[in-house]
Amino acid sequence: MTSSRPGQKQRHGKPGQTRPEPAADTGFRSEVQWLTVDPDTAGQRLDNFLMARVRGVPRSVIYRVIRKGEVRVNKGRVRPDTKLNAGDQVRVPPMTQKAREEKPAPGSRVQGVMEAAVVFENAEMLVVNKPSGIAVHGGSGLDFGLIEVLRAARPDARLLELVHRLDRDTSGLVMVAKKRSALRFLQEELRQKRIRKHYHALVEGDWPAAVTAVDEPLLRYELPNGERRVRVDAAGKASRTLYRVLARYQGYSLMQASPVTGRTHQIRVHSAHCGHPIAGDDKYMDDSGQKAFRAAGGQRLMLHARALELTLPGSGEPLSLEAPYDDAFAAVIERLEARSGSPD
Repeated sequence: MTSSRPGQKQRHGKPGQTRPEPAADTGFRSEVQWLTVDPDTAGQRLDNFLMARVRGVPRSVIYRVIRKGEVRVNKGRVRPDTKLNAGDQVRVPPMTQKAREEKPAPGSRVQGVMEAAVVFENAEMLVVNKPSGIAVHGGSGLDFGLIEVLRAARPDARLLELVHRLDRDTSGLVMVAKKRSALRFLQEELRQKRIRKHYHALVEGDWPAAVTAVDEPLLRYELPNGERRVRVDAAGKASRTLYRVLARYQGYSLMQASPVTGRTHQIRVHSAHCGHPIAGDDKYMDDSGQKAFRAAGGQRLMLHARALELTLPGSGEPLSLEAPYDDAFAAVIERLEARSGSPD
């Protein structure tokens, strides 16, 4: 016979089995908020404005409370695509927000490396010479990338947003907006092809001097393991890359590649399509090419976002930037120069 103390509830279950404790509450209920739209946020859609300010709330919930009229702008009902104006008063109803999952914070060393890589900064934006091997943002098994490191190093920054992306193994210049108005301006400049980006790529073989542009449509697809790839395909999106030979070495050519369009893996796939894959490219270079490059001392993808030409948001002044190679890229070029003599 079992006994219990007064007020103690009996637990039932199989002998030797304990009932699981109830799951901890990982969310919280917010209070009604009244938010004022600042000038830098003017022009943003209401749904995007809310998504940025009530983290952890599903998009479906955001749309539901707007549809029910619980979100008000200047005390009036609105639609999700309503564009906000500076000074608008936005009522945000109580909502259950998921507690943010604690992730490892970037250490002080990596924060210092990223801050030292900043090559330009003003009140509107900054430009970083991203090291090879660092993703531009966390995800896909990565706790953090360039943007998370910058945010950790600058906890008082009101906004830091990527303007565009680089592949993880590509080094070079990346633009980061410090104001939403700058983000909108720079992304529109990219869409209108008014920002010029020039990459340096070391490709396998002797690039034909007559090939100065590649116009081939590119199609994204996935391998059975979920890995993302791109191929030349008539069903893909129109893509154009301009090429110029900078130097020729024994077995390799150093190219300037200037993408007119901005497709995923564009330079890598266009180069490989021409029979001259980028050295160190584990996605688009064959095994024999990879082996030869490693034997020559190669340790990384030889693609570097070398230069940017743009108009600065706010002031409208022109800006030209050039980022030096990292030690690994420069060492390969030096070895090739020594092996080949003076480059052509």
